[in-house]
Amino acid sequence: MSAIEQTEAARPRGTRLPRRARRNQLLGAAQEVFVAQGYHAAAMDDIAERAGVSKPVLYQHFPGKLDLYLALLDQHCEALLQSVRSALASTTDNKQRVAATMDAYFAYVEDPGGAFRLVFESDLTNEPAVRERVDKVSLECAEAISAVIAEDTGLSQDESMLLAVGLGGVSQVVARYWLSSGSQVPRDTAVQLLTSLAWKGIAGFPLHGSDTH
Repeated sequence: MSAIEQTEAARPRGTRLPRRARRNQLLGAAQEVFVAQGYHAAAMDDIAERAGVSKPVLYQHFPGKLDLYLALLDQHCEALLQSVRSALASTTDNKQRVAATMDAYFAYVEDPGGAFRLVFESDLTNEPAVRERVDKVSLECAEAISAVIAEDTGLSQDESMLLAVGLGGVSQVVARYWLSSGSQVPRDTAVQLLTSLAWKGIAGFPLHGSDTH
């Protein structure tokens, strides 16, 4: 169950919930408000009302709006990283790995909760704590991809990292464009097209110790 679904399930005012369930409920409500309004326009009053709780209850869990935003950011950065790692581990076929990794970004962007906007389209990137988290997840995703490239090709760490940053960057930029443009191209087809483009490049590096790709 997603954070937003938890919010819907737990929204009636006055219901007593275990602390973790209440925290998840508040995070779900905050996500809805932040995605819809952006950080600067969102108010703790709006989030408390959306969650069906009083402001004191909200402040018991999160001392301020930034604390709440950072907790959400941590949650969704970790979700993206785990999705990319799972995609890379899902197969030993490298072309399928590229496709699975591309699809991980598309799935992340397509999630109806709109969490990707907090990570990739935040209106708070001038805040050091936010910038640090966004940069960190981009780096960690690239490192995960880079490790596979280095192992399979024998390229240096720096060379592998450049390729990994390129693959990850292309994936998230194209996925966001695909969603925001209202493209009529189905997700599977979009992933196949992007995979074909990326594979033509990455397949040019032979497997380490082999003449084949």
